[in-house]
Amino acid sequence: MVDIPRVVIGAPASGHGKTTVATGLLAAFARRGVPVAPFKVGPDYIDPGYHALAAGRPGRNLDPVLVGERQIGPLFAHGAAGAELAVVEGVMGLYDGRVGAGDTGSTARVAALLDAPVILVVDAAAQGRSIAALVHGFRSFGSVRLAGVILNRVGSDRHESLLREACEEVGTPVLGALRRADAVAAPSRHLGLVPAAERRAEAQESVDALAALVAASVDLDEVAAIARSAPPLHASPWSPPSASPVAERPVVALAGGPAFSFSYAETPELLTAAGAEVVVVDPLREEKLPAGTRGLVVGGGFPEVYAAELSANEPLRREVAALAAAGGPIVAECAGLLWLCRTLDDAPMCGVLDADAAMTPSLTLGYRDAVALADSPLAPAGTRVTGHEFHRTTVHPRSGVLLSPAAGAAWQWRGADPEGFATPSVHASYLHLHWAGVPSLAGNVVAAARR
Repeated sequence: MVDIPRVVIGAPASGHGKTTVATGLLAAFARRGVPVAPFKVGPDYIDPGYHALAAGRPGRNLDPVLVGERQIGPLFAHGAAGAELAVVEGVMGLYDGRVGAGDTGSTARVAALLDAPVILVVDAAAQGRSIAALVHGFRSFGSVRLAGVILNRVGSDRHESLLREACEEVGTPVLGALRRADAVAAPSRHLGLVPAAERRAEAQESVDALAALVAASVDLDEVAAIARSAPPLHASPWSPPSASPVAERPVVALAGGPAFSFSYAETPELLTAAGAEVVVVDPLREEKLPAGTRGLVVGGGFPEVYAAELSANEPLRREVAALAAAGGPIVAECAGLLWLCRTLDDAPMCGVLDADAAMTPSLTLGYRDAVALADSPLAPAGTRVTGHEFHRTTVHPRSGVLLSPAAGAAWQWRGADPEGFATPSVHASYLHLHWAGVPSLAGNVVAAARR
């Protein structure tokens, strides 16, 4: 059982300002000296980067679709250890979950699993008294405990007064009102906000501005009181399964830096517990893999933005190709898949895969229930997982297979052609996985590196 004050930040829909408010609350409380733990509902990698800057500790994801509902409480307890307050930013609209599965994976469902009160963020820029109907609807639909509202993009004192009176009519307290402020805006591009890892100095300035804005506009004491109203949570902290002690801890390199910033906080924890020595390598700045590297894990990110710089790092590209040729396990997701191709938008990449990658105008997005089609260092054939796709690129195999004659496709899911590439030493796919949902994956990678 854990007794951690906690609050969920939801909204009627995307674009109302959940990230603004959640990040601002984390930063404002942290500047008060309150140890805060940040969380994000769903598979998003970008918001947790801003949360981490605000809180001074890793931002973590709570996604019941990827890890299962039973893991939400334990993962929360693990991520909130040592904190005095937890802020959970929701995803999309409050009741929006996996398509065709009701509220599964929704902010409301996670709030229920955590037994946490919800604060609704509403973009009031074009709202008047009608905001009462909206708030009343969210209070009466479903079973979440809506503890209050934070108004975003309020235009004037008169506008704020009108909105507060309307919310009071339906018995919902207004906890704060944020005015329009350009200083807190973060730039966006084809897949959403630009990650904090790509603009660290500017991102920190934005977070600092958010802290000041929220501290001046929101009743932090009342938010803290709402968080303390959450009852004890009946969950034991999650911990990664530990391997039996061995003399050798193989070095597993984990790609990081601005080009590969999409990685769940639990991934290196799982690899370490499975017996690896995890060392981060930045392909934009380092020309060699870490000394003694026996395996490589490459997560997601934006290699298409850095194609020229990645291509120019020929020494590291050669080392990655040599690791693959020697049978060292390589596991790559999405951005990692692109980096392993021969080319990305005609720029030479690592050449591990006999394929070319390119940007496209269309977005591929959604959860996938997949089964492994071939043995790989990540998983044996027949392994079932639930993952997530999110990309605007495509990969075209030159010969239809990897350079190895033993190649096969990585995954199959309903309604799609076989996807990705798998050999006994390489697994590369568009599918993002949260390894806490299938803890054996990390053990498989480390065992392959040890071999």
